[in-house]
Amino acid sequence: MHMTFRLFLLMFTWRSRSRLGLFDVGRMPMRATLTDIDYAGHINNGMYFSIFDLGRFDLLLRAGAWNAIWRRRWLPVVQAETIRFRKSVTLGTKFEIESRIVGFDERHAFLEQRIVVAGEVYVSALIAARFKGPKGPVSMSDVVEVLGAERPVDLREPDWVAEWLENTRLPSTRRPAPSTW
Repeated sequence: MHMTFRLFLLMFTWRSRSRLGLFDVGRMPMRATLTDIDYAGHINNGMYFSIFDLGRFDLLLRAGAWNAIWRRRWLPVVQAETIRFRKSVTLGTKFEIESRIVGFDERHAFLEQRIVVAGEVYVSALIAARFKGPKGPVSMSDVVEVLGAERPVDLREPDWVAEWLENTRLPSTRRPAPSTW
């Protein structure tokens, strides 16, 4: 429920922050609340993924991409994600979500997202996201074309990303995927 509140708050406040280019770093200030914290007294590991959702949405809004995507009834969906933790974020701690697109292939946009406290990285994640439309998956070349974004020459996801994506791939939804433990 609190993520719904935060989403509405984001939807009403994003215009008050600076505009971004699609390939800029988006920074969104937040504070760890009671509903983020688990029994160990820090932000729950699963909660970070919900917090990162807000960071990606903020980036799309501030880059002017959301309206073009929404008009076509395209929805961004996470295909794969991995996360690393350095330090705990505890109740009341002010932090920023940093979000940036670090690369893309024909199917995915790769985003690096971080939780940063007082300039120090506490948590880092890599997310592979896709767009789905009414007729199925949307290619990244179509997305980039619609958004009118030019790929920066230095935009390159880390070398290990393609291998990570392949090694964590599940079968297509058109093929069976039985659980055989």
